[in-house]
Amino acid sequence: MDTEDLQTFVVVADAGGVSAAARRLGLSKSIVSRRLLRIEAELGIQLLARTTRGAALTEAGETFRDHAARAVAEMDSAKEAILPDGDLRGRMRIAMPLTFGPTHFAPVLAEMARRHPRLQIHASFSDRFVDLVSEGYDCAVRAGYLADSNLIAKRVGPLYGKLVASPAYIEQHGAPERPEDVPRHRAVMQGTETWQFVDGDRIVSVQPQGSFKADNATALATAAAAGLGIGWLPDCITHEFVESGRLVPIMTAHPPPDAAIYVLRPPGRHPVRKVRVLIEMLTEHLKQHPDVWGRDR
Repeated sequence: MDTEDLQTFVVVADAGGVSAAARRLGLSKSIVSRRLLRIEAELGIQLLARTTRGAALTEAGETFRDHAARAVAEMDSAKEAILPDGDLRGRMRIAMPLTFGPTHFAPVLAEMARRHPRLQIHASFSDRFVDLVSEGYDCAVRAGYLADSNLIAKRVGPLYGKLVASPAYIEQHGAPERPEDVPRHRAVMQGTETWQFVDGDRIVSVQPQGSFKADNATALATAAAAGLGIGWLPDCITHEFVESGRLVPIMTAHPPPDAAIYVLRPPGRHPVRKVRVLIEMLTEHLKQHPDVWGRDR
């Protein structure tokens, strides 16, 4: 059975239909459909139940999907093992944050593409937390604190942040002095979230309150500079605001605990080489540019 056909079936199963899989693979729907029909004809059983809304796995399809995914992964590993050292090829889908992905991480992707001309890099920049498995991504770069999940995370560098507010907000409302003061202030924030701060040898968690919410850190920094509230934001976003005086660090005696930048990948025994190379390049890039991420700006 052709490995390419198996890979196509896995993508269709995860994407929920031929059209979505075709877009993800960069192929025509007719090619994807032909590959599925070849597999079903060879197996002599229906794997997908076609509907007007897409395709749903049959019971046999659900069982076969896991076996097919493992077979494709093993074949990819075998191909990597016999490739010339350092040679990467194929396709890599990666999700990166819109907030600073285009400015801070895109140069690493460009260099990776230059070094490996046979590798097709498909990057998606969004501050939405994508589902790596169901949306078919090889990996994602995420910054901050990680929620519990079954994804495998590799730390590639530190991420420092601070609590900030505009001079106008401080003049009108004052500034929090201790973590327990934070909920009494208006905050700009991503959603319903928890902020953490260092208080001696312990970490204090508080629930900020506010009416301005956004899924982009640059938008939150702009809102804080407009006096809409205090904000917990990364240094790489706020440094220009702080240098210009539009934002001021506050509650500096109780800083947030250090966060980090991670590369996340779906669960599996071993990361594919293209993901390992990306991890190595991002780690080296962050080491070479500590001024971008460090707190001593």
